[in-house]
Amino acid sequence: MPSSIPTTTALTRRSLLQRGLTIAGAGLLQACGTTTQPTTIKTTMPMQNHEIALLACSGTLPNALQRQHGVERLQQAGFSVSNRSAIDRQYQRFAGTDQQRLQDLNQLSQRQDMPRMLLAGRGGYGACRLLQDIDYQRLCPMLKEAGTQIMGYSDFTAIQLALLAKGGVGSFAGPMLYSDFGGRKLSPMTMQHFIQATTTENWTVTITTPQAATASGEGIFWGGNLSVLSSLIGTPFLPNIQGGLLFLEDVGEQPYRLERMLQQLYLAGILQRQKAIFLGDFAMGRIVDAYDAGYTLDTVIAQIRSQLKIPVFTGIPFGHIHDKTTLPLGYPARFTASESGLTLAFSHYPVQPAAGLTLERLLTES
Repeated sequence: MPSSIPTTTALTRRSLLQRGLTIAGAGLLQACGTTTQPTTIKTTMPMQNHEIALLACSGTLPNALQRQHGVERLQQAGFSVSNRSAIDRQYQRFAGTDQQRLQDLNQLSQRQDMPRMLLAGRGGYGACRLLQDIDYQRLCPMLKEAGTQIMGYSDFTAIQLALLAKGGVGSFAGPMLYSDFGGRKLSPMTMQHFIQATTTENWTVTITTPQAATASGEGIFWGGNLSVLSSLIGTPFLPNIQGGLLFLEDVGEQPYRLERMLQQLYLAGILQRQKAIFLGDFAMGRIVDAYDAGYTLDTVIAQIRSQLKIPVFTGIPFGHIHDKTTLPLGYPARFTASESGLTLAFSHYPVQPAAGLTLERLLTES
């Protein structure tokens, strides 16, 4: 995949603050209803509610200092962090037993008020073991009514897709506690995009990677990790979205394995039902095909393009990388693509007030 330098409507720290990151905003926009026909509901959230509830649905978070660093950075920005004990658990390779990790989600339906955000601790593996026992009937309406933002990626994709499929609850592909907020060195881009996407009603991402097709359109932007998404085919936890904008990313997979998963989506008819496919970063690094060094990700993309009558776009700055954008999933988006690049404009996702937060602290090293 050709290298790209992503640009956005995001600006400098000073202009971010001037645009109102510390100004009160009581209104919330939220998408609800079915995954294909979201509607907009306005709801008011208490100004003092800046709670981030941690979820640990997958792998263990092994480094205690890194866990603590992530929590402290969020606290310094003005958030209150709850369910802190979840990220300290360890059972086998998981962040607790299946029941403990499941309880992180189901206990939310017993609350009188909902957190501002649910933040995944990390990825790894294990979220799929929880899907059958999540209390979607109680939890999903509460999340939608409160406009709770749900943030994560990687293995957490399983939870995000299941909430969308079973209850029409959207989420965000964005930074997680351990690898991003707790990392040794913060990414200014990641933090800046996280702030803007979660506190402004309209979020636009512009990528300078030249695109192979000139096209425009709109639809529900959805997807996530390719390995996780393809593993849910044939289950009730994969959303059935027609005319959507499907986003995919992955890490550490051989090109032929990526193609096999894409072929699975093709043979299942999922790719053909979309208006466009959007590919993020696949962290190929030094991965080389053992049989043919010339068989690369570009080869895979060319093959999929030859099979589809819809455009396949590349260069989305998201994946298992240091500098990543934040992408609303399960909400409407518009795209415009040409040789000059690609623009994605998102709307109707839940936005939270920034009053009472000192979000500029996320833009500097603590």
